[in-house]
Amino acid sequence: MTSKLKITDPAGNPWELQLEVGKTYTIGRSKDCDIVLNDRRVSRKHAHILGDAEGFHLIDGYYEDGLLKRSVNHVFVNGSPVLEKALAAGDAVVIGESQISFIQDMPQPFIPEHHVSYPSVRAASVAAIPQAQAAADTPKGIDYDDKPLGQTQLQISANEIIGKHSHLSMETAIATPEEIKDLRRKAKMLELLYEMSRSIGTVFDLKEIFDRATDLIFRGSPADRVVALLADETLDGKILDYSLVPVSARTRDAKMAELTDSMTISRTITQKVMREKVALLSQDAKTDAQFLGAESIVSQGVRSTICAPLITESNVHGVIYADRLDPFAAFTPDHLELISAVAAQTAVTVETVKAHKRLAREEVARANYSRFMPEYVVKQLLDNPNSFSLGGVNQTVTVLFADIRGFTALSEHEKPEKVVTMLNRYFSLMSDIIFEHGGTLDKYIGDGLMAIFGAPTASEEDALNAVKAAVTMQKRLSGLNDELRAEGFGQISIGIGLHTGEALIGYIGSDKRSEYTAIGDTVNLASRLESNAAGGQILMSEATAAASGNLIPVNQREPLTVKNRVQPVKVLEVRWG
Repeated sequence: MTSKLKITDPAGNPWELQLEVGKTYTIGRSKDCDIVLNDRRVSRKHAHILGDAEGFHLIDGYYEDGLLKRSVNHVFVNGSPVLEKALAAGDAVVIGESQISFIQDMPQPFIPEHHVSYPSVRAASVAAIPQAQAAADTPKGIDYDDKPLGQTQLQISANEIIGKHSHLSMETAIATPEEIKDLRRKAKMLELLYEMSRSIGTVFDLKEIFDRATDLIFRGSPADRVVALLADETLDGKILDYSLVPVSARTRDAKMAELTDSMTISRTITQKVMREKVALLSQDAKTDAQFLGAESIVSQGVRSTICAPLITESNVHGVIYADRLDPFAAFTPDHLELISAVAAQTAVTVETVKAHKRLAREEVARANYSRFMPEYVVKQLLDNPNSFSLGGVNQTVTVLFADIRGFTALSEHEKPEKVVTMLNRYFSLMSDIIFEHGGTLDKYIGDGLMAIFGAPTASEEDALNAVKAAVTMQKRLSGLNDELRAEGFGQISIGIGLHTGEALIGYIGSDKRSEYTAIGDTVNLASRLESNAAGGQILMSEATAAASGNLIPVNQREPLTVKNRVQPVKVLEVRWG
């Protein structure tokens, strides 16, 4: 048995590497790796593969000074992150944006000797089965009917679909002709399925996956038309078995496509297949009660149908539907078994692709939201994706505004690159402080920033945490100024304003672009307090002082008259030095 890796980098460049037992293969971005991946998300030494007598083992990370150092962005096998994995044929490995398939050349299935001479399995599968022609155009329409199911002639269960066992007795030394015939049929099926596993193992486009599966169905059965339907899902991955969407619809050839403008599929059958996890065969649609009154099926001349679930150990992702138009020939139980097996194998790949895409979405979301929210808040949002919707709720929050004093004059005397570098260091420091105290970074506003404490999650300590964050910002700014001074930069001073009250919190904007923010009078007053704070000052309202338990030492200030308020606002200055 030979083993190899089929590698595709982010640019789509493919190559292969033959693996040898007893060798270690390093994978990473470094030029001295055995498998060099020119991929920005791949570590210099990201992973390695060990080959021994038991097989090949993929390990996340590499050894340095006797210690195993794991990669930053992890290794995914069949859609799941792994640290160590014994590779099996067909495993799909994703490292960064590069895709690696582990391939093993399997030995031919054993066929018992008999006095009857038979052609080889491969000759039978290649020569006797006509190759499917190039896919014709998708039928113009796919409709459902809701007729009663009636009496379907044959069905097979989920256990049979996922793993059907041969009835060949191992207690006898001589196989009967029927047993040999059964073995030859199974060998042909195994060859098609093995070819399919190699074909779709590295494909991440759902339509292409189903197109390749359909090709196998056309080669191994007399199906005239094949439709793959996927179930809709909620954002958290819950399957909606009542809603199926066609992903691929194909006919055997162009002539067959000309015979029909549309396909009608029984919704009763598809839902039975989805919910009961069975595959169904109807050998005579014209006499089957489930099609009585379905004029569209009769008019199309449908003789026989098969509907098989896209089933895995954990879920049913949809169905594959096939039919025959030949009035004198129907599908057989062998065809039901083949199409069910193809559907089950396709389902495994579909599940892997879904998992990979879900992880990719979560990774992007985590990277985006981690810039503005603490990690625990990001996790809550990702665990409940349905919370991402336009609109808002009224919620009590503490709003913090901070702004650099004299920034315009400062920037006039420094080069733009120097100003940008200084701002980035300042914002990085301030953002870390906000996250440390459980706040959400709402936005940057020029040289200023806005933060919210108490959203999306609230606690009794929100106001106190906001004041503590403001004090920490002023204190750590002193250390940053020492660093900037030593590097020849100008000095920074900031004014901070805080106010606690009710605000509208949520995703504001459009379906194409929205941002999580707070709006209302509470936000406006916090901004007014910040604009009246001198460099090094923290001004807060009485509401914030009360909500923080009056635990922070303060100095009384003269009430402020602010825009859009008739009564002056009582202001307190936080003592932090």
